[in-house]
This record gives sequence, structure tokens and C-alpha cells, in this order.
Amino acid sequence: MGVWACRGGVAPPWTGRGDPAPTLVFGVTRDIMKGMKFIADNMLGRLATWLRLLGYDTLYMPRAEDAELARIARAEDRILLTRDVELTRRRGLRFVLIESEMIEGQLQQLARDLRLTAQLAFSRCAVCNIVLEEAGGEQVRERVPPYVFQTQNQFRRCPRCGRVYWRGTHWARMVAQIQDALEP
Repeated sequence: MGVWACRGGVAPPWTGRGDPAPTLVFGVTRDIMKGMKFIADNMLGRLATWLRLLGYDTLYMPRAEDAELARIARAEDRILLTRDVELTRRRGLRFVLIESEMIEGQLQQLARDLRLTAQLAFSRCAVCNIVLEEAGGEQVRERVPPYVFQTQNQFRRCPRCGRVYWRGTHWARMVAQIQDALEP
């Protein structure tokens, strides 16, 4: 799979630019970007959560060994997200070497390098990585605070863990953070 971009090298051909690429990205093409699935190593738990909030299928297994992460990435056709240069040397992996230690910089890097969007934001459980289901108020009445039940009329529920999501004040703050990270 032939896209290779590295610091001091050339940008992936599909960008149409010949300028140096700021990060290391291997094996990620425009077709793959449409249905991107990720697996994040143990240093990138917050990034995994934010990618789930953006609607991307993102595995995070903090206790997994490098060999297991590489095996799953290959078997499930996932892009490995890592800050570990050694892990990127394994054969047959599509990966992005994450440069920043800060979540804002990590999201900005992925937005720039992989063209992340927020089109499916808030469609996955931030904990389980499962696609959320619409839920009626009566279905979630016992799982949300009374004030929330009285003031909200749209809810989503995780079919695995039962966590309930709604558009509260935290939602507006998260939308602002996502916009900041994804806008150039």
C-alpha cells in the first residue's frame, strides 16, 4: 500500500502538494480514509476517547502488548496510532506516529494528516466504542438526573454499557473543542 510521508519527505500524492510532510504516516490512502478504523496504543487513551466522540471506530486496549496491537491492526484493517517509534517498525502496519503529548495537538495532527471530520460526531459510546442507539425519554428516565429528563427530549444510549448521552452544557463545550481541533 504505497503512501509514505515522513518529516523532510514529500506529502502523500493525494494531497496534491510537494511540500514536506510534518509527520510519519504509512499506508493510508484516500479510499481508506473514508472508513477509517483506528487502534491506539497505551499512551493515547484520551485520543482514543476523542476519536470515538468524533464517531470513529477506535480500539483502545491499555494492557495489550505491542505484538497484540500489531496483530489486531493487521487483522481488522485498522490504522495504528502510536507515539512509539519502535512499534511503527513492525511489518505490514498502517500507522500514524503521533508527535504531540497534548490532546489538542494530537487531534490537530490527525485532522491535518488524515482529514478527520466531525460528520459522525457523538454517534459512538466514548467508553465502549459501540454505535449509539436513539432512546426515548421513558427508556432512560431511571438513568438520567431528573432535571435532565425534564429539560431534554433527545437521548442516545449505548447498547453495551447502557450509558446515556444527551446534549447538555458539556455538549456545547465539546463541540467547540472539536471545531478548534479540526479547523485549519
